[in-house]
Amino acid sequence: GPGRWLMLSDVCKHCQDAPCQHSCPTGAIIYNQFGDVYVQNDICNGCGYCISACPFGVLGRAEQVNGQPTDGHAHKCTLCMDRQVEGMTPACAKSCPTASIQFGPVEELRAAARQRVKDLHDRGNDRGYLYGCDSVGDYGPLNAFFLLEDHPNEYNLPVDPPQPFRGQGLRYAASLAVGAALTAIAALLLGGGRRHG
Repeated sequence: GPGRWLMLSDVCKHCQDAPCQHSCPTGAIIYNQFGDVYVQNDICNGCGYCISACPFGVLGRAEQVNGQPTDGHAHKCTLCMDRQVEGMTPACAKSCPTASIQFGPVEELRAAARQRVKDLHDRGNDRGYLYGCDSVGDYGPLNAFFLLEDHPNEYNLPVDPPQPFRGQGLRYAASLAVGAALTAIAALLLGGGRRHG
């Protein structure tokens, strides 16, 4: 049979606890006045830590545009901060011909999305569900969430996205303990060799 088109707006999820923001050594990634995760390109040094920290793959580094080298800084959806400052809707939501992309107060959007899923289920489509409206993986609710009908992998979304900094203190403590143990063993072996030699 004919194939099916699966559409998804591959935007920043504007996580409430964004690993890209935690991983940025220069402080270039902030939460702006609207609560959106925002990259300040004039501060970004192009290290790429944020790119590897994001489990959703929405950050990228601009290497070349039309064959010309660029700044090499991290770039991603800004949720049209310039438009929001002027009281306007982000361009994606404004121009979406099917109104599939919505913008507004997050809790109102969550309520509308839950109602949409209920309506689909009431009409017999029991495959519809929300991704990111509630906790997903190690993340609390995302600020960009999606109505899906297929497995998240079909939309290039992780099923159980890891929060790379969760449990980091424990990992550091374990590394320090192993380092101390190896240092003690080395001191015993090297110190013991001197006494006999």
